[in-house]
Formats: sequence, C-alpha cells, structure tokens
Amino acid sequence: MAKLNRDGVDLYYEVHGSGPVLLLTHGYSATSQMWRGQIEALAKDHTLVLWDMRGHGQSDYPEDQSAYSEVATVADMAALLDEVDAKRAIVGGLSLGGYMSLAFNRVYPERVRALLIIDTGPGFRKDEARDAWNANALKTAEDFETNGLARLERASPEMRTSTHRSAVGLAKAARGMLSQRNGDVLASLPSVAVPSLVLVGSEDKPFLAATDYMAAKIPGAEKVVIDGAGHAANIDRPEAFNAAVTDFLNRLPA
Repeated sequence: MAKLNRDGVDLYYEVHGSGPVLLLTHGYSATSQMWRGQIEALAKDHTLVLWDMRGHGQSDYPEDQSAYSEVATVADMAALLDEVDAKRAIVGGLSLGGYMSLAFNRVYPERVRALLIIDTGPGFRKDEARDAWNANALKTAEDFETNGLARLERASPEMRTSTHRSAVGLAKAARGMLSQRNGDVLASLPSVAVPSLVLVGSEDKPFLAATDYMAAKIPGAEKVVIDGAGHAANIDRPEAFNAAVTDFLNRLPA
C-alpha cells in the first residue's frame, strides 16, 4: 500500500502475496477496493498488484484535462510494473480496466504474459458507434460535474462500494479515458499472442456481444460466462469468478 509518483501524479497501489506478477485494473469510477474479494484467492500464488487509476480513489486528480488519456494510463501501468520489478506480468481488468489492459498489450506486448479481459468491450470499428459511446461518456462527465458523487449511488456494485475524494477526477477521466479516439485496440485483437481469458457475467447484457467478438478474434482465447453475475462479475459471484480465474492462471505455461 504505497504511492508511485509519475511525472508529478501520485498513483496509489497495493502489493499482495508473492510469485508471478498479476496486475489488475478496476473499472471506470471504481477503485482497487473492488478486488477485495479476490486478494486471498489470487495472492496465494501470485504477486497481486492493485491500483487506483488517475482521477480515482486514493490516486491524484490532476487539474489538467490533458493528463487523462489512454496513453497516460498505459504508461502508468508500465511504471507500476517497473516499480515492482516485473519485466512481464499477467495483465487484466474489468470494463475500462480490461480495455486498458488490451491497450497495454498493444503497446507493450513483450511485457504481457497473459490477459484477463473481464466484462469489457474492445472499442468500436464504426465512427457512429464510437460517437454514441463518447456522447454518453460526456453526459457522464457532465453529471459528475453537476451532481457530484451522487451518481454512484445508483451505479453497479464496483462503483457503489468505491470511495473517491471528489467527482472532479471522475469527470475528467470520463472525458479523457472513458472516451475513445480510434479503433486501434479493437484492430489489435487478432495480433494478441498470449493466453487470454475473456470473462463476462451472464446478466451483463450490454457486454455479451463484445465478449463473443473478442473470444472469436483473439487467437486461442478462452471464454467463461459467470452464471447469475452482472457487470461486476467478481463481486456478484466471487467464488465462481475466483475459481474460473484461478483455473486459468494455474494452466499458464511457466
């Protein structure tokens, strides 16, 4: 439980257990707190690194909007791996965290041993769909700017159980990190060259088609559906989630 300063931005992170490094990234407007139910299971045989993305939780909330971006987030992840002295790691996350894990693999494929893509979408091929997503992201930012953290009271479990100092960082993160600029991550799926687990809750309807698409496009990807779980599959059905992830991790080549 420490902070890493990268270019003037403090990033909160935690390290649990020992063994091969596993970096997990939370979803938008959640925090590392969302992984509480996974620490015991995943840190048993791995060095589990959890962190708060910039604008979230106990990390800094930079004033400059340009400090929030996919590029900055990928660089933050690389710096965290450097901090724990990991040349390679299993990289994964939920929703925006899963998308950023795919983005990280696109930029640093040599540093990824395996991918965990949880309740995630890979972006959009068509501009119209991307524009609609971005319009919603901007509405989210405006909601946080107008109403503060009240929005989280009606959100999914990983968001409701997370603590933020203010809504300022979340609004900026929506504009700079949740919004998407291109289809590069989606286009990179066929080039993924590491074992990949694509996992989704059976009730996470908006992400079921995206999961099918990623499982088909990522060579050799394994797909797991957690029965009865929604968007926060790890919180809704922690035992089933932990069992699926642990089984995948146990089968990775040394």
